[in-house]
Amino acid sequence: MTVNTSAQVSPRWEHPNMVANFRESPPNQVLLAYAKGLRTADTQQVLDLGCGAARNALPLARLGYHVVGTDLSVPMIEAARHRAKEEGPDENIEFLVAPMTLLPLETGRFDLVVAHGIWNLARSDSEFRHALSEAARVARPGAHLFVFTFSRYTLPSHCEPMAGETLIFTQFQGEPQCFLTEEQLVEELARVGFLRDSSGPLTEYNRPMLPRTLAGPPVIYEGTFVRS
Repeated sequence: MTVNTSAQVSPRWEHPNMVANFRESPPNQVLLAYAKGLRTADTQQVLDLGCGAARNALPLARLGYHVVGTDLSVPMIEAARHRAKEEGPDENIEFLVAPMTLLPLETGRFDLVVAHGIWNLARSDSEFRHALSEAARVARPGAHLFVFTFSRYTLPSHCEPMAGETLIFTQFQGEPQCFLTEEQLVEELARVGFLRDSSGPLTEYNRPMLPRTLAGPPVIYEGTFVRS
């Protein structure tokens, strides 16, 4: 299923080398351990937002989940579908070309939502908040969320957001991207009904001890939440 949308995808996410890199990327083991701990005997639904070439979607399906992966990059979705057929499983898993702000999916369907390296690609505060609202809409009450996104501490303290924005900066890779403090992450998710899940982590990776420069890797927040 393809959804017509005005949402933009950066050409770098469609470049063959980028797709190949994502195809070879290992899954997030913290995510898999968390998902394994949530697994029950019932059929459970997982939404993998910005699934890329299925680095996490396929391992989640192998745990017994029914997985829906969405991405705005057509080459990434094509690579994900090819991997599912080649590596398995190719059942109980589906891939859709769709923006994070307009999901062609039923309200209250999913038991687990995975937002792994996707919300940081929002190009405006509005796009970011619409994406969170859509994730909350398709999550059932009591559903879990696993998020992996950029920390504000990726950027030096003197960096200013884009004009008219609060959370969007261009200094890191020359494109608008979303960077959050821990307080902002928790507050923005609480606004749409995702509250901290104390049984899982809220970890910040790569935060430098010295004053930040733009030369290093992004600082990452990884956390778990529950839909109220």
